[in-house]
Amino acid sequence: MMIKVPESLFFYFERAGITRTVPPGGIVYMQGEPAGTIYLIKKGRVRIYYMGDDGREITLAVMEAGRLVGDSSFLSQSSRPTTVSAVNEVTLISCTAQSLMPYLMKSEELCLILFQLLTDSCNHLCSQVKRLTLYDRRQKVASFLLEETEYPNPDKGIIGSTLPYSHEELAICVGLNRVTVTKILNEFCGHGYIGLGYRKITVTDRTGLESLFP
Repeated sequence: MMIKVPESLFFYFERAGITRTVPPGGIVYMQGEPAGTIYLIKKGRVRIYYMGDDGREITLAVMEAGRLVGDSSFLSQSSRPTTVSAVNEVTLISCTAQSLMPYLMKSEELCLILFQLLTDSCNHLCSQVKRLTLYDRRQKVASFLLEETEYPNPDKGIIGSTLPYSHEELAICVGLNRVTVTKILNEFCGHGYIGLGYRKITVTDRTGLESLFP
């Protein structure tokens, strides 16, 4: 299951930093900026993406309440490798590694959660690289649907096996164009693997989707 900072530990970040709100579509930080601040998502969702020199965007993750973004700030004199923007209205607690350090020294639970989050981020990135480089277009869509609906996640809008994604949003996440994604989703729907609704994709046959991987 996805690792998150429990609400019972939010107060450490609140003591170490400040709380800010970002409107839908607003930028939390830009790729290439100096990295100095860590953000705990208190409410809402953000999209983390890489911007290529040609202007194309590759979505690496959509993160929800309880997750950390900006962990490159743990490295001195580093820059942001990605851009982060708000999907909906987002409440963030921003702090520096230095300001958080005294609380890490006090709380073994907080320290353990932080290590788990960093490990989880690394594992997620490896999964994304595999999806983008080794899978064909059908496998890219299927793997994303399977991964995102493995566990319900109300903070992310995932109820049961239903994703609150439009075809365009899904296309951005898997690095394909919308027309291609729509064709694949209609194909999956025809096979009974998924159900489609307005801004909703419901996985109805996980075994069917899994059969796409040899």
